[in-house]
Amino acid sequence: MPKYLVILLMGLMATPLLADDADLLIADFEGETYGTWKVTGDAFGPGPARGTLPNQMSVEGFEGKGLVNSFFNGDRTTGTLTSPEFKIDRKFINFLIGGGKHDGQTCINLIVEGKIVRTSTGPNDRPGGTERLDWQAWDVSAWNGKAATLQIVDLATSGWGHINVDQIVQSNSRRGSHLVQRELLVEHDYLLLPVKNGAPKRQVKLVVDGKAFREFEIELAEKDVDFVVSADLRRVRGKTVTIETMLPDQSVALASISISDTLPAAESERRPRFHFTSRRGWLNDPNGLVYFLGEWHLFYQHNPYGWNWGNMHWGHAVSRDLLHWEELPTAIYPRAWGDWAFSGSAVVDERNTSGFKSGDDSVLIAAYTSTGRGECIAFSNDRGRTWTDYDKNPVVKHAGRDPKIIWHAPTQRWIMAVYDERPKVERGIAFYSSPNLKEWTETGRVEGFYECPDLFPLPVDGNPAKQQWVLYGADGKYLIGDFDGKTFHKKSSLLQIWHGNFYAAQTFSDVPDGRRIQIGWGQGITFPGQPFNQQMTIPVELTLRSTPEGVRMFAWPVKEVAAHSERQGIATTLSIDRLTLLDGLRAGILVPTVSLDLFDANLELELQSSQKITMTFCGTPIVYDVKSQKLICQQASATVKPINGRLSLRVIGDRGSLEIFANQGETAISVGHTPTDKGFSIRADGGNAVLLRPNFGDMQAKP
Repeated sequence: MPKYLVILLMGLMATPLLADDADLLIADFEGETYGTWKVTGDAFGPGPARGTLPNQMSVEGFEGKGLVNSFFNGDRTTGTLTSPEFKIDRKFINFLIGGGKHDGQTCINLIVEGKIVRTSTGPNDRPGGTERLDWQAWDVSAWNGKAATLQIVDLATSGWGHINVDQIVQSNSRRGSHLVQRELLVEHDYLLLPVKNGAPKRQVKLVVDGKAFREFEIELAEKDVDFVVSADLRRVRGKTVTIETMLPDQSVALASISISDTLPAAESERRPRFHFTSRRGWLNDPNGLVYFLGEWHLFYQHNPYGWNWGNMHWGHAVSRDLLHWEELPTAIYPRAWGDWAFSGSAVVDERNTSGFKSGDDSVLIAAYTSTGRGECIAFSNDRGRTWTDYDKNPVVKHAGRDPKIIWHAPTQRWIMAVYDERPKVERGIAFYSSPNLKEWTETGRVEGFYECPDLFPLPVDGNPAKQQWVLYGADGKYLIGDFDGKTFHKKSSLLQIWHGNFYAAQTFSDVPDGRRIQIGWGQGITFPGQPFNQQMTIPVELTLRSTPEGVRMFAWPVKEVAAHSERQGIATTLSIDRLTLLDGLRAGILVPTVSLDLFDANLELELQSSQKITMTFCGTPIVYDVKSQKLICQQASATVKPINGRLSLRVIGDRGSLEIFANQGETAISVGHTPTDKGFSIRADGGNAVLLRPNFGDMQAKP
């Protein structure tokens, strides 16, 4: 046999024969480099990424070990990645894609004869989102037999300024999602939707009478349901709702959606008892805190359809005592997909300056940021249960968010303090004035703050004649000064009271006894494996007091906490109220009737010669470093100076957090905390100390 024929036959035997409709792999990015693909810029790095890059959320959904990931050195890098030329020889091109949703900037393009004929972006264009890749498909049958190239583009440098791509394949079958629908007669109150954390996000539309009634993103479960969420259908009962979304072939997700008159159960052994958590889904900033007709109203940023941030609505809960909360239906919905209801505030318009009152009771007004319009107002004439959007919104249009509205008695006008961004100046808080909550005039601005402002007066040392104003930002920093109805005149440097897992706090409006009561978001306090995520902090009363350093703000748990706590002295092994802590010896404290996973503890320490005190509550240590005067718990630390050689602490523990108030509230710390035992111990190092009259309250005693 001629040598060349043998070689030919061996080559045929070594190469598998492809069926006419077999898939053709274009790229799977499993190599160390991009091979013959042409790279420009620096966004795509030296080669395919091996999953998640530094400082990136977890990347999931890709196949094999490698993928294109342009988050190399973060979102600020840019570049392109272009394939060698190939022949279009199948009906579809399927690929996995994730990352940013920026048309023309974070995308993959199909180029034929020098023109872009198909393009796709990732799914994310706002904070939150997921780095999960999902299948998309292009019908390319119109260019069958023609030469083409693929170009993966990253020209964006803002949030979600990157693109993820993997497993590009020519095929005669589609791998992407397509529109699916299901009709249901609304004979019950709630639509129940199954959620699987980490599943691809689906944009779901509920259509009634030919119009979108609700529209939201959800990690819709195919199987292995983590929890069930609900959509309120009571306003469309008796009608037919059409559920629309994009799903891949063979999906059974729509079939598992049902309707019911019963909400999913809210009980959980991990749910905090005295810190508000939503029945289902994510929460963040407290909004619209207002007291009205015997009820404390807590509105809040809420994703009703998932465990993570997104779908921003105003959730709603009410309480009679600031500790036990009843969750009510969602108060404010996004106007349209992507036009979300961001943070804001609420007031009672007792004088009906807005003209919105239609019943016997005063009208409630909410001010919030519509991400697609600007600062908007809504009104309620049924004690906050339902809300109507003002038909001439927005009332203020600017680059910013989070309006806080108050009544300024000296000028008889409403004031809006709102976070504000402007070119070439430092971000800050702008002030607007209005006689009726509808027409607003800008009056002043203060720089140096970021997000979620609050503005309120407080008497110094309880003396109304010594009143000062406080301007407060999301990170817990504040100024003390004067406010004349137009702008803020500071008298202090930037100060801080809260530390740790604490953000975007707000104080209640219209409190009848004059207290200034604040609730914050326990930012980063998570509840893995639960149907809810994040919590609010314990309500505190804010006061201004004179200190050796000047006037300072103090935070102390509201009196309602003590009213629900059965207090008792600790029984120690020494049976005395003064326990000497010897250097290096740990003292275990017996608390016979206190469970110690729901507690309110008051401790006072004589530091004496000690260099460090360590107190451990249910497995979580709190450390005081005497030399540096630092109070430390987990990632949080704050400077706390002893008073006459003593340190006083109040520690409130719940299923999810510890909150620490030092020296009567001069400093406050909030941290996430999961009880691992039911013990308390204390230890002094570097010298001796004394624990004086320790006292625990059992927060379970009076439910």
